[in-house]
Amino acid sequence: MLNIAIAGGGIGGLAAALACARAGLTVQVLERNPDFTELGAGIQLAPNAFRALDLLGVAEQVRASAVPVDSLRLLDAHSAATLAELPLGPGYRKRFGNPYAVVHRGDLHAALLSACRAHGRITLLAGTEVTGYENTGGSVRVLPARGRAFEADVLIGADGIRSKVRAQLVGDGGPRVSGHTIHRAVVPMSDVPPELRWNSVNLWAGAGWHLVHYPIARGEQLNLAVTRDDGARRAVAGIPTDRDTVLSGFPDAHPRARRLLELGGNWRTWVLCDRAPTRKWTERRVSLIGDAAHPMLQYAAQGACMALEDAVVLGRLLDGCPPEDVERRLERFAALRQERTARAQQVSQWMGHALYHPSGAEADARDAMLSSLSADGLMDAVEWLHAHDAGDVPVPVHP
Repeated sequence: MLNIAIAGGGIGGLAAALACARAGLTVQVLERNPDFTELGAGIQLAPNAFRALDLLGVAEQVRASAVPVDSLRLLDAHSAATLAELPLGPGYRKRFGNPYAVVHRGDLHAALLSACRAHGRITLLAGTEVTGYENTGGSVRVLPARGRAFEADVLIGADGIRSKVRAQLVGDGGPRVSGHTIHRAVVPMSDVPPELRWNSVNLWAGAGWHLVHYPIARGEQLNLAVTRDDGARRAVAGIPTDRDTVLSGFPDAHPRARRLLELGGNWRTWVLCDRAPTRKWTERRVSLIGDAAHPMLQYAAQGACMALEDAVVLGRLLDGCPPEDVERRLERFAALRQERTARAQQVSQWMGHALYHPSGAEADARDAMLSSLSADGLMDAVEWLHAHDAGDVPVPVHP
């Protein structure tokens, strides 16, 4: 029985813990913060995420708080014209086998955390930051910031975009600051005028900015996220921002979009960061997953989905793995995941530039391209993302 240490207790780390424990392995999750919590607001979950959640045994808990939405809509932020709409009703669900839904990040994290706490093979250790490791041959020595080092058969770096495990394994410095600032707020749905309570993911695309809004928390709250391509060069995460500062950045918004922005309070601000794809995910008995391996901008709404897929693939490859085959299985994991996640990273960057923020001739070209696509054409465009089954992984045969 392998003993797995996981650095990081976010969505990716908890999902990996659950996948490994369900494969019969013993797992310790080491979270640097004093509590297992998740900061943020809404998350979009495409069918590929629900397929992974089903395999992790928590899909029903997530569905209980998620809101299945009727469509994905791209609107012109200045005229309010609909530029494209992907219906997410029966035809979409039949094609992809699951709904497209939105959920509060905390609700997704809570479902994974509850399942981990209930599993006898998982130990959760808060206030324990992993600062490095030593590959020792038949095991890996995990080095915490405080306390004694300990041995594990495998170390999984799920410690986010500023991963200490990645810093040692890849050594590529800090993340890339995108120059995009995002403000997020959550509004009680009772405060939203009835005519603005749309059961869809709505994206208002402006010149150098965009607004996203959709219902979360069983439809009891409205998630607001507004982003400016403002050239920000200093990374910040979750800092409180006053309402006037947010509103002053979007004077040219359509009146309907402006009304939505004015609903927001208790805004928090992030400057978005990512990294270029890397081919180095593993070093002997150590591997990266989630944002530690492939952090991406939010524009394809696939960051959490990719982390859930990683977890499923990892658990499947380590299921029944003899100790002497660990390194080969981790290399196989990286080989299976690198091309797909790199494509998601690159598509996310492209969408932010070409779909969400263009102006002038570039915006005209976007509009012409989108107007040529039918609902089936839009589904064809997302099939590679939404139809993926992370559980469809052949387990290597031990030589």
